[in-house]
Amino acid sequence: MRDRIRRLLEAAPVVDGHNDLLWELRQRFGPARRARQPSGSVDFDAVDLAGDLSALGLHTDIPRLRAGGVGAQFWSVYVPSTIGNPVTATLEQIDAVRTMVARYPDDLALATTADEVEAARAAGRIACLIGIEGGHSIDSSLGVLRMMYALGARYLTLTHFHNTPWADSATDAPAVGGLSDFGREVVRECNRLGMLVDLSHVADSTMHAALDVSTAPAFFSHSSARSVCDHVRNVPDDVLARVRDSNGIVMVTFVPGFLRADCREWIDALIAEYGRLAAEHGEDSAAYTEGVQAWREANPRPACAVGDVADHIEHIRAVAGVDHVGLGGDFDGVAATPDGLSGVDGYPALLEELARRGWSDAEIAKLTWHNALRVLRDTEAAARALAA
Repeated sequence: MRDRIRRLLEAAPVVDGHNDLLWELRQRFGPARRARQPSGSVDFDAVDLAGDLSALGLHTDIPRLRAGGVGAQFWSVYVPSTIGNPVTATLEQIDAVRTMVARYPDDLALATTADEVEAARAAGRIACLIGIEGGHSIDSSLGVLRMMYALGARYLTLTHFHNTPWADSATDAPAVGGLSDFGREVVRECNRLGMLVDLSHVADSTMHAALDVSTAPAFFSHSSARSVCDHVRNVPDDVLARVRDSNGIVMVTFVPGFLRADCREWIDALIAEYGRLAAEHGEDSAAYTEGVQAWREANPRPACAVGDVADHIEHIRAVAGVDHVGLGGDFDGVAATPDGLSGVDGYPALLEELARRGWSDAEIAKLTWHNALRVLRDTEAAARALAA
């Protein structure tokens, strides 16, 4: 089985929809940790991604990306929705991705199109794509959206934990009924540019409003199935049907709180602690990071394993079809991971579980590679159609 999965990943490596490593590095090796004048959001002289960083509690490094069969990674350029200068901070995170890629040219390659993803793979490199996690990062400006696209961003998550002035979040009180008129303009501009409209984190009303407007495939960078675990961050079955009808994709996430009900209760308590610590110290502070770590140590997560992730993948396959499911682990953006998925080297264990459940090589290859590349190409095609 292990040899089978290894050969499969050589032919169809993983395209992962979401990884928060850059924010974690900023927290640990960014301006707040340096006395000297910062030259960027991450001091890459202080951390070497070419080595195994698991001892630091990080989920991601280049050796483990290779071991996990990752061929393309969307790097989140997340900044908190409460931050005072979201555009500047997001630009710094984009700069960090580009700096990281330039620092490891033998292993990483910046990619902005499906063809460039394929070219990186052919050259033996991991394609690096950029995703903006939260509409607050554009500060209600289509001009900022266009400039971030020009710098390489290829998806925009419409909200994060909080609403934007123009879109409702899954984890905030409804304010505009899904999307405002300006919110619909944001979706249209993403379509025109060829930027994926990411519906992870948004309210159900926002999902439907965006799908009513968008001419590109539906896209969820890191969400799971609500029928399996009733969490607002997961995708309900009626939306899964629309994902199928738009030829889109849901990239299943490994967040334990989105996988099991008991873990959901645990993550709700954790998020409440996040809020308390953020109000007291600010999210971009050492005290916040230390407080979160202390809470995690005092409150370990309930049991959760690879099979729980597979259950969500199989439900999305059953409702939307095998052509409409992918992987979006959310590594380095989660409080804990399922057993067997402690880092980006864990993908083979998940694929082995699916193979034991009867998935063929062709079906697994769709999950890992082909579905995501199709959605990228179809989004680019939708932009060309609008231009014409």
